Amino acid sequence: MSENCDQACNTCSDECADRKEKTDFSEKLHELSRVKKVIGIMSGKGGVGKSLVTSMLAVTMNRRGHHAAILDADITGPSIPKAFGINQKPGASELGMFPSKSKTGIEVISINLLLENETDPVIWRGPILSGVIKQFWSEVIWGDVDFMFIDMPPGTGDVPLTVFQSIKLDGVIIVTSPQELVSMIVSKAVKMAESMKIPILGLVENMSYFKCPECDKEYKIFGESSIEKIAEQHQLKVLATLPIDPKIAAACDKGMIELYDGNWFDGAAEMLENLGVEPAEIADKQNNIGGTQKMKIAVASEGNMVTEHFGHCEGFIIFETENEQIIKSEMVANPGHRPGFLPNFLNDLGVKVIISGGMGGGAIDIFNEKDIEVIVGATGEAKAAVEEYLKGKLKSTGSVCHEHQHHDECGGHE
Repeated sequence: MSENCDQACNTCSDECADRKEKTDFSEKLHELSRVKKVIGIMSGKGGVGKSLVTSMLAVTMNRRGHHAAILDADITGPSIPKAFGINQKPGASELGMFPSKSKTGIEVISINLLLENETDPVIWRGPILSGVIKQFWSEVIWGDVDFMFIDMPPGTGDVPLTVFQSIKLDGVIIVTSPQELVSMIVSKAVKMAESMKIPILGLVENMSYFKCPECDKEYKIFGESSIEKIAEQHQLKVLATLPIDPKIAAACDKGMIELYDGNWFDGAAEMLENLGVEPAEIADKQNNIGGTQKMKIAVASEGNMVTEHFGHCEGFIIFETENEQIIKSEMVANPGHRPGFLPNFLNDLGVKVIISGGMGGGAIDIFNEKDIEVIVGATGEAKAAVEEYLKGKLKSTGSVCHEHQHHDECGGHE
């Protein structure tokens, strides 16, 4: 060791007996998990809506036909299960833990799902918090996930550092709010990500404005936004600016974030879909060159058979098809029978065709509004009905449940 050694071995080129090798903090993903893209959602301070942005991004990607998941790394302030209305405890076996699932199939793991009471505080020191996050990554069986979003705790402290060092991120999205103070806070988050050599995919500004429902005028409640200035300063993209919308807050409070109506993240979704894709491939996708035709078809079912009454079915078998061939199927339980809910529920799953024995006129109207094709009058095995549809041999008979359509018996509205 030289006289001037500062023990910063990672920046020193000298070879010596006391040289310390750089420690590898990375954690291996569970051997049964398949996670393609991992996106961290971070903020320099709390209270800017980071968990909301995480939830909405997962919902957006799920609607676009991708299998989305959320790892809630905000251990001391977990709010993801509340936004999705998830109360189901994660499953477990000798192989590992299984994440809980939202109504539309988004996989979620959060400390709140493991506590006896969701209001119990998590009073743990940093090393324990970091250890839990590592376990969520390495001991949970995530299955085949296209996009995993990690809801990181605010700030630039020990736990965000654990995420950066332990999990291989494809990039981070930084969430801000319009206050002037945020400019400095965002800079800290940006510099942390840069120092860890994590790509910064862009900025999202929450609470950007309020749009009056009466006059449609926008009001800057927190003052003029500095998001463009911050983005230019750090050469980053602005991915979305979200309004102050009571409907979004209400959706989170009721555990219904999957039913929010907004397209703020469509641009961000396209960016995520093109991560790691060469420019020429992106052009091919945009021109639909060599593309495949994918579609989700839902069958209202009792067991494996087409059911007679759409609204009161046991569940929906969701068939994923590619180039008119069935490649995958999954049974989704009927989430509940409320006026107008099921058509919106299936729309959020990305369904483009619904097959049933009968259906109320109200439900058919909602499906038509959402450009979802309705096939009624079908019978027999669900898979056979889908195969007949793909061959162009299954047509709607127009069998509307007239006796039910005014009483919401088949998933419509009064």
